[in-house]
Amino acid sequence: MSNSGLSDSVKRKHLNQLATYRDEELRPHPALHSLFFELTINCNEHCLHCGSKCGDISEEAPLTTAEWKHILDDVKKDFGTDALRLCITGGEPLLNKDFFDIMGYAHSLGFDWGMTSNGTLITPEVAHKLAETGMRTISISVDGLKDTHDWFRQVPGSYERTMAGIRNLLNEKSFNHVQVTTVVHHRNIGELDEMYEIMKALGIRSWRVINIEPIGRAKDNPELMLTGDEYKYVLDFIKTHRFESPMEVTYGCSHFLPIEYEREVRKWYFLCNAGVYTASIMYNGNIGACLDIERRPELVEGNIRRDRFKDVWEKGFKIYRSDYRKCGPCKDCPDYKYCAGDSFHTWNFDKMEPNLCLRKLL
Repeated sequence: MSNSGLSDSVKRKHLNQLATYRDEELRPHPALHSLFFELTINCNEHCLHCGSKCGDISEEAPLTTAEWKHILDDVKKDFGTDALRLCITGGEPLLNKDFFDIMGYAHSLGFDWGMTSNGTLITPEVAHKLAETGMRTISISVDGLKDTHDWFRQVPGSYERTMAGIRNLLNEKSFNHVQVTTVVHHRNIGELDEMYEIMKALGIRSWRVINIEPIGRAKDNPELMLTGDEYKYVLDFIKTHRFESPMEVTYGCSHFLPIEYEREVRKWYFLCNAGVYTASIMYNGNIGACLDIERRPELVEGNIRRDRFKDVWEKGFKIYRSDYRKCGPCKDCPDYKYCAGDSFHTWNFDKMEPNLCLRKLL
């Protein structure tokens, strides 16, 4: 079954074109589209999969509100606001005490911005303030039915507060895109059918169904990882339900997939955006690529307190703009041309090989 209407040969043609564009245009001339702001690493949940282990790390020397505003001023001067989107995250970003001051300022400068959140703090009043400060898109995490979600996020009552937050957002009727993201793991995979009906009834625009990743706190819970058959089940589930209702069901950007799934479970082909389309400023001013990438000293590109972001973007991020990962099992892989080592956030920088390769697993 194909919902893209594309044959495998056409997909290969497109992937070849994308690989050429990546190597000859994008790497030499990266184009910043998404800039992530990690407003805090504090969180009111303690999720078993958290890539940043939020809540286990104390904030040391976090950026002040004045510093965030200065960053916004510089970014607007250097990149403008037309083609750049701010992606606000954490931790739980709403735990930054000056969240609305910072994002209200971003809105006044003309930035388009969206957010990821656990939704538990979004009362009707908060939803209204999010609209007033210019938020246009949001993704809320729901990781199973009630008991599973509360267990996975280690907070009793989380599910009910999250669902109330989603309803409050929808009732505001001011946002372009309200999405729910579900991380599928070994314990909640059997709940997808029931969750589909719940999400469809909510009236959200899209449901993003992604796999648990071997990063952060999830590495301490290996029993939650999916088997090859379970990965296939998830992808087939998305493929079947993708356009079945007004709510689109979609996969994330995380991994290169076997050709029968590329373009069938999401609207784009795989391309790791880290360091070519995407960069991040962390809570302490460190500059990096994707926030899910392992936090290693050699992957810190600079710090906003001493470096202008534009200079770091233009002169740094070298490993993301090269064939740095053409080694080990990837070196002679026939699909390396397309995936270039797959996602940086699941790359093992000690062994110099991917921690997860869905092409191999499936």
